[in-house]
Amino acid sequence: MTKWRYPIHAWKTMDFDALRRTMIESQIRTWDVLDPRVLATVAQVKREDFVPTALRHLAFVDFNMPLEHGEVMWTPKMEARVLQELDLQPQDRVLEVGTGSGYFTALLAKMAGMVHSVEDRADFARPVEGRLQVHGIHNARIAVGDASAGWAQHAPYDAICLTGSLPSLPEAFKEQLAVGGRLIAILGAAPAMTVRRIVQTRPGVFEASDLFETEIPSLRHRAAPPPFIF
Repeated sequence: MTKWRYPIHAWKTMDFDALRRTMIESQIRTWDVLDPRVLATVAQVKREDFVPTALRHLAFVDFNMPLEHGEVMWTPKMEARVLQELDLQPQDRVLEVGTGSGYFTALLAKMAGMVHSVEDRADFARPVEGRLQVHGIHNARIAVGDASAGWAQHAPYDAICLTGSLPSLPEAFKEQLAVGGRLIAILGAAPAMTVRRIVQTRPGVFEASDLFETEIPSLRHRAAPPPFIF
């Protein structure tokens, strides 16, 4: 594991803008993230404002940033890559399952028309609302609840992103996707989970492609019922 050389309060004297530019050039572009809209959004939203204060000096390091309850922020390159794969448009309505720190919520909101983010931990959801307000983001709504099997309240969605992993994808997510909509899910079990992109190309017809492998904590979800044995 990398040994971090910065003391805990070193961030007070750090040039975050320079570090952000380095992150974009050395991590994000090298992961084939070249969409100028995505690059501009990542450059605009201050990631350091969303990480835990004690780890602010590591805001641009290529690792899964630990949060409370064993959750993580994705690596910067994964955030940008998934944002590119969602192909968001200014009028899009987006469902995010798992709000976490709220940073990815902010990225989504900068590129889409409205973001509905659902977090099952109230202690995560409350501070995110304040962070978004500070950043002038008013087109994201945070709900507390269990969306691990879908969230029909504002469906259909033009884009859906599950930020935690699941063993398999509940059918409800495909049912709640608009025609032309894009869905990103992390499926499988550790240590080899697959990031999958699903597009509803026409009513009831879906095309899926596997993008890359990763390992991300699972969404808290309802356990599947045991199989019926004759």
